Amino acid sequence: MCRFIETICYEQGSFQRIALHDERCNRTRNHFFGTLPPIQLGSMLSVPVHLAGLTVKCTVTYGVEIENIEYVPYQLRPVNSLKLVQDDTIDYAFKYADRTKLTSLYQLRGQCDDILIVKNNLITDTSYANTIFLMDGKWYSQLNPLLRGTRLESYLLEGRVTPLLLRPKDLSRFSEARIINAMITIENSPVIPIENILY
Repeated sequence: MCRFIETICYEQGSFQRIALHDERCNRTRNHFFGTLPPIQLGSMLSVPVHLAGLTVKCTVTYGVEIENIEYVPYQLRPVNSLKLVQDDTIDYAFKYADRTKLTSLYQLRGQCDDILIVKNNLITDTSYANTIFLMDGKWYSQLNPLLRGTRLESYLLEGRVTPLLLRPKDLSRFSEARIINAMITIENSPVIPIENILY
């Protein structure tokens, strides 16, 4: 049976963007398992007391039902360079627990810190985050990422990021890139100079 994950950020005493995580979790369950009573993740989450003052990465593993919930202190991983890696067959439209394909592509990063996956000549995501690109003071994201994360979704709803069709040849139009996911904001993301995105 397919298993999936939701990665939820806990900071400043609360779980972030729970409504978007609920929506994605229940959409995934209904797609794979048929119409099911909705899960409300917020009612199931409780950070251990010894972690309550920290930024915590909460990982929920689920199928038809919730199978496991894990809480770990979060530490931002430095990423200063990306290697463009082509894969026209990768499918990560749902947040699968099985990351075998992503892991195999990550092994192709060479001396870079992470990969930037190119699918059908379109820039998509790194091995674990959406990418955004800065041009003339405005942020842009791929119109069709491999997986639209909840952080990206919230930025799109707020109008902080504009979706575009982005191809490798477009990279020179931008001044820098950043990565965003449930745990990483525009503000705390490492800055990746465009010249550090390598072919």
